[in-house]
Amino acid sequence: MSEIYNLTLCQIIEKIKSKEISCEEVTKSFVNRAGKSKKLNCYIEDTFDKALKKSKDQDNKFESDKKLFGAPIAVKDLFCTKGVQTTASSKMLEGFKPEYESTVTSKIWNEGANLLGKLNCDEYAMGSSNETSHFGNVINPYKNDKDLVPGGSSGGSASAVAACLTSATVGTDTGGSIRQPASFTGTVGLKPTYGRCSRWGIVAFASSLDQAGPMTKDVKDSALLLEVIAGHDDKDSTSAQNKVEPFSQKLKKDIKGLKIGIPKEYKIDGISKEILNLWEKGVEVVKSLGCDVKEISLPHTRYALPTYYIIAPAEASSNLARYDGVRYGFRAEGKDLIEMYENTRSLGFGDEVKRRILIGTYVLSSGYYDAYYLKAQRVRRLIKNDFDEAFKKIDTILTPTTPSSAFAIGENIDDPVAMYLNDVLTVPANLAGLPAISIPAGYDQNNLPLGLQLIGKPFDEHTVLNNAFAIEQSINFKSNFKDWWM
Repeated sequence: MSEIYNLTLCQIIEKIKSKEISCEEVTKSFVNRAGKSKKLNCYIEDTFDKALKKSKDQDNKFESDKKLFGAPIAVKDLFCTKGVQTTASSKMLEGFKPEYESTVTSKIWNEGANLLGKLNCDEYAMGSSNETSHFGNVINPYKNDKDLVPGGSSGGSASAVAACLTSATVGTDTGGSIRQPASFTGTVGLKPTYGRCSRWGIVAFASSLDQAGPMTKDVKDSALLLEVIAGHDDKDSTSAQNKVEPFSQKLKKDIKGLKIGIPKEYKIDGISKEILNLWEKGVEVVKSLGCDVKEISLPHTRYALPTYYIIAPAEASSNLARYDGVRYGFRAEGKDLIEMYENTRSLGFGDEVKRRILIGTYVLSSGYYDAYYLKAQRVRRLIKNDFDEAFKKIDTILTPTTPSSAFAIGENIDDPVAMYLNDVLTVPANLAGLPAISIPAGYDQNNLPLGLQLIGKPFDEHTVLNNAFAIEQSINFKSNFKDWWM
């Protein structure tokens, strides 16, 4: 048998429940590999010793009815984990140990999974490259002549899944923070419908956009993890009442007759030829599977990125006002209360977070609210209307995930506009609150992975997952990097 860490989440659980392997063997496999992979900088904090102890206990008290029994899972360091440091990759929260557990992670542990640790990300999830973290940048397991970014903000999560340092993980997606890093690392990333998963206990970035979702090796793993984390939560007023389906049990390769939309507006300036070729390849794949492909128009797509970068910073400005050095987190000294506030926020936040707070405060200020924030909300409604009209004629939408493959660390860090353009193909789904998934679909000329994105109707993750599963099975993508970092 190949190394345990190479197995998918579903394969691991199946082998544990059939007693082919023990929980302790599984956990040791991931702990040993993660311990040799520190160069990738995926983990901010590990709980390896606790995980090993729990795995022994699990072998003694076998609970085969648990959906994730024995699976070692690390989570993005944006989810509050009781008694385990939760930093949002910021100096502001360094050393913070919550007294409570997020709803999403509670559901994972309740189904028998075992916490491996907390994964690095962009500070407060604000970034597209995992270079804004207070704890240093994460490195992509794929590389050429330079070290590459893993994408962001869930970069540590994506690299950890790709490099087999965890069996699966959960990230958060505000403007593409699950899907873009999944594309850059050759993994699967699913952003569910807004409200499908509880946001309670997740460090907030932009409350009307944030959504937790699975990051896994394949589509079946994502379907299983979604079953676990989805569902209504009384503690989150935005969580939906929609019934959670057994997504992993309903996956099928047959998608004949499905209507797939190809939005002409996604052929944006600056998109690489290799991405366009991949998109064409994806179109041919779904045609070969018996799908009906139609060109569609989403006319307000061109306004999605500027709309997002008004709404998201505005909500960030509001959410991050709580970090004042008084109640918890980092505190700087000052001669009086005002100076203490100023010093705390100046020294506690990184440059990108401060940039977005300033943008957000500006667009919410008197005299500018109507001109920027209110107008952006109206455009957001138009973007949602475009999707609503399109979905009257089609079932899912097929697009590229990103305009390029992974780029070198440091390449775009001093150019915020170039960095923000990484989100141009992902933010529309967030603004409209729609489910969307990125699946690995090929390689560029430098042997770097490229992803395709599927966008679905609200709360129709079932169709999105089936569509993705069928394409995945047809393409049969295989990771091909070597363990150069060990």
